[in-house]
Amino acid sequence: MLRPLHQADCQAICDINDQALGYKVSLELTTSQLEKLRFDKHHYLLGYADAKTNLLLGYLHAECYESLYSEKGFNILALAVKPDHQGRGIGRRLLAALEKKARQEKASFIRLNSASHRTEAHAFYRKLSYVDDKTQLRFMKLL
Repeated sequence: MLRPLHQADCQAICDINDQALGYKVSLELTTSQLEKLRFDKHHYLLGYADAKTNLLLGYLHAECYESLYSEKGFNILALAVKPDHQGRGIGRRLLAALEKKARQEKASFIRLNSASHRTEAHAFYRKLSYVDDKTQLRFMKLL
C-alpha cells in the first residue's frame, strides 16, 4: 500500500538504499534528512509498505524542478524497491502516484538520472514511456 514515509522507516530506507542502490548511508544521516525533508513542500516522499505488516518495501523521493530554462517539473532523486520484491508492480505504483501529483501541480515533465550500468532500471523506465534524451557526465567536488 502507498503511504507517507515515517521516521520509523529510517532503518528500512537504509537497507533498501544499500540493497537496491548500493548506497551505504548511516542511520543517523537518513534519520536527519528524512526529518528535514518530509515536511518540505518542494520534496515529495512516498513509501510502499506491506499491507499486513506495514513494513516498507520501497520508496520514491522526488523534488520540484524549476529553472530559468524550463517549465516546472519533478526530478526523481530515488526510486528503490527491496530486491526480493522487485517485479511486483511496486515501482510502477510509486511512479504512477508521482505522475498524478505532477499533473495536479501543473508540472510538464518528470525527469531522472540513472547510472549507465543499471540496464534493468533503464528497461523498466522505458516500459513506462520514459525516454532517455541525452547522455551526460556528472561532475562533483567534495567540500
